Amino acid sequence: MEESTQPKKLTTAAGRPIFDNQNSVSAGARGPLLLQDYFLHEKLAHFNRERIPERVVHAKGSGAYGTFTVTHDITHLTRAKLFSKVGNECRMFARFSTVGGEKGSADTERDPRGFALKFYTEDGNWDLVGNNTPVFFVKDPVKFPDFIHTQKREARSNLKSPTMMWDFWSLNPESLHQVTILMSDRGTPYGYRHMHGYGSHTFSLINAQNERVWVKFHFRTEQGVKNFSSDDSAQMKAQDADFAQHDLVAAIDNGNFPRWKMFIQTMTQEQARTFRWNPFDLTKVWPQGEFPLQEVGVMELNEVPVNYHAHVEQAAFAPAHVVDGIGYSPDKMLQGRLLGYPDAQRYRLGANYEHLPVNACPYGFSNYQRDGQMALGNNGGPGPNYFPNSFDGPVEDKTVGEPAEQLDGLYADRYDRNEGPGDNDHYTQPGNLFRLLDAQAQRNLIDNIVGSMSGISGPKKDLIVQRQLCHWFRADIRLGMAIAKGLGVDVEMPTQHVAAAAV
Repeated sequence: MEESTQPKKLTTAAGRPIFDNQNSVSAGARGPLLLQDYFLHEKLAHFNRERIPERVVHAKGSGAYGTFTVTHDITHLTRAKLFSKVGNECRMFARFSTVGGEKGSADTERDPRGFALKFYTEDGNWDLVGNNTPVFFVKDPVKFPDFIHTQKREARSNLKSPTMMWDFWSLNPESLHQVTILMSDRGTPYGYRHMHGYGSHTFSLINAQNERVWVKFHFRTEQGVKNFSSDDSAQMKAQDADFAQHDLVAAIDNGNFPRWKMFIQTMTQEQARTFRWNPFDLTKVWPQGEFPLQEVGVMELNEVPVNYHAHVEQAAFAPAHVVDGIGYSPDKMLQGRLLGYPDAQRYRLGANYEHLPVNACPYGFSNYQRDGQMALGNNGGPGPNYFPNSFDGPVEDKTVGEPAEQLDGLYADRYDRNEGPGDNDHYTQPGNLFRLLDAQAQRNLIDNIVGSMSGISGPKKDLIVQRQLCHWFRADIRLGMAIAKGLGVDVEMPTQHVAAAAV
């Protein structure tokens, strides 16, 4: 029988045809995602189970305990007890990591860095799970597994593939902002102590009057920003693959405790409705000239864990873990992570992963969850495991509800993530970033891009290179020209036939 020339139809694992593999089901174009989007669940759940036992992403990391101290009053913005007065202090745990590499990979690879924080507050644990960049490569969680696959190993050779990476990036111009940061000197930070951290997503703050504002969290290093050059990072990879771990442990052991100041940006709901970009788009920043940084507190790391596996490897973070006074937003990537991160931890560590000492709330907890792997403690003792009950089991706290949130639309559908006002502008912010760099930093960025894109190979090389060059030209003509020259591409070559739009 002659083989069909028609492409295979994409389906779920049960064989159901998939209509849209790039946009999650949301309540309106900017509304929250819906639980009924089974394909999103299936895709993320399968992705979380692709590797055992190390983390699928952020496998190589370092961690330390410390303290967070409130230095400025923001009680007009949030009723969270942690921020109830200046001088409040809580214990915390931080884990830094590379993203794409395996557990034995080098600390100095060109890669974003994870910046995950756990605050042990009297209202429960608050996890702020971010990166050392304020943006990300994609804006819809259904695209996340595809992106990460391009950062891992190619199926045939089991090698990292610049062709896969640049093929994906050239087909997804929404990645351009993060790619520009990654290819700059910020893509190779000098360990973990000399980089900023970001919550990245938009969250919300809710005050005592039940008023909501949108918020972004920033952590600015007090050690000063310091990066490796591309050549120096490669040399350090050969010299000390665990450089960042050595640097962090040595600093704390020597009493040189690293510190970061916490700042926030806030945006009112009215400002969000009229902002020229979608304020919940993870590929965009809020310009600090319009939404200035407001200082909140300081974080200091001062204790190396006594056992790496027990405290760093078993640390489990999830952006779903917020406290009263801090809430979510319609950020689609955040909405996907609310599901995906706890699911990843249950798979990796078991259903009772929050019983482990590094993850447990030191102020205790009470619920009706029982049994499962590693049910530490007395597993609820003789108490009831159902609600409501007549036997003095824990009851609801009616004082901590959030204000109702007006949804963006009344129709549940798959809305094109790039169709709204300003949503298809993937070039202004990367171009602005390039123009903000000094001449040497611009040169380094160009050299790093050329070096990486030079690794593109195979029969689709010219197509991928031309498609990606279109994006660089749209961001900044000087940037595009310099990259084309570095790659030896004749810029007079017609590129109009190359599809540069997102698929």
